[in-house]
Amino acid sequence: MAKIVPFQAVRPTRDKVCLVTCRSYEEYVNAELAAQLDFNPLSFLHILKPAYTNQETVSFEKRYRQVHQKYQEFKNEIILIKDKKPAIYIHKIVTKTHSFTGIIVGTSVEDYCNNVIKKHEDIIAFRVRLLKEYMQHAEFNTEPVLMTYPDNKTIENWIFNCCQKLADFEFSTTKKEIHYLWKIEDTLEINWLQNIFEKTESLYIADGHHRTEALKMLSQENKDIQNTSKNHILSYLISENNVKIYEFNRLIKDLNGLSKQDFIKALENNFIIENKYQQPFQPLEKHHFGMYLDSEFYSLILRKEKDEINSSLESLDTQILYKKVLLPLLGIEDLRNDERIEYLSGKQSVLEVKNKIDQGEFEVGFLLFPSNIEEIKALAHENQIMPPKSTFIEPKFRSGLVIYEF
Repeated sequence: MAKIVPFQAVRPTRDKVCLVTCRSYEEYVNAELAAQLDFNPLSFLHILKPAYTNQETVSFEKRYRQVHQKYQEFKNEIILIKDKKPAIYIHKIVTKTHSFTGIIVGTSVEDYCNNVIKKHEDIIAFRVRLLKEYMQHAEFNTEPVLMTYPDNKTIENWIFNCCQKLADFEFSTTKKEIHYLWKIEDTLEINWLQNIFEKTESLYIADGHHRTEALKMLSQENKDIQNTSKNHILSYLISENNVKIYEFNRLIKDLNGLSKQDFIKALENNFIIENKYQQPFQPLEKHHFGMYLDSEFYSLILRKEKDEINSSLESLDTQILYKKVLLPLLGIEDLRNDERIEYLSGKQSVLEVKNKIDQGEFEVGFLLFPSNIEEIKALAHENQIMPPKSTFIEPKFRSGLVIYEF
């Protein structure tokens, strides 16, 4: 059964929140990052990138210490303040196309170890170690792990009622998103919500597998038994019906020595192929694929006699494309590290795939139908792992909005 806990968050003051919070560091291109750091002294990016002012190249460990030092400066200057009482937080994100509302809490590392919190993605050990060392030196985490829970009308009604009150925070971003945050510190309400989640059999990690594993490692290495904060994971819990899952399309740099005609002939062994010519095409159901090659779009439908599916993993379109095309025909074995393949999220237009190929960066592109939450849950229950870059999941969070200290 899932355990959740309130915590004393560190947050920007109300008058500075729109200046402090930022997107995840990796989302900024260099010019945008430089502009933010040059012209906004309150941006949380100054904590995440503390060596920028002196344009230093520093070791990981030195950078982590600088992150901690800059974070303490923000607290000393009353840019960030710590809540006086443990609380849970409701966070609503309104984008141009969607609205997401979830609960920010601490979840249990023990639940993760015992498979109450379930995963569906593989991890890279080196990245986990870096994240663990980063959080160990910085002594905080500001990126919640996105977890889903089964649809629950009681929770949704409670969230709806809470959102009728004046928000603690309400601000807009340059990406035309609106963010709201409500703090819930009433003990009776918190206990009530904890009791509901204790009856929830499983939580599912949607995004944040590396952070979760790093926090598990941090907890296991904790020698201070009085410091129970390291036993919990900063988490954003959201109903299954409120996440948005996009596909990742594939771009390949060459045909592995095959001619266009030979490549299409080889594809016909597994797919029914229809040339769509100049008409942009995206698949509208599972086991259908789009392809762009030599200035033309194609529809690829998996032949039913080739539909040999014995597990949730084999049913995934990303796995079918890998097993039927990328590995045997194009010679791409390592989906994570092969330099001949790149990925483009389904949030971007199909024309972006076309443009990159027309410009000569790539030779062929494959368009996929997005996975759904049931596929993710099935993989988690079967202890199977999705191929890399199978899903791009929203919502995405802003750093510096809610900070969990260790």
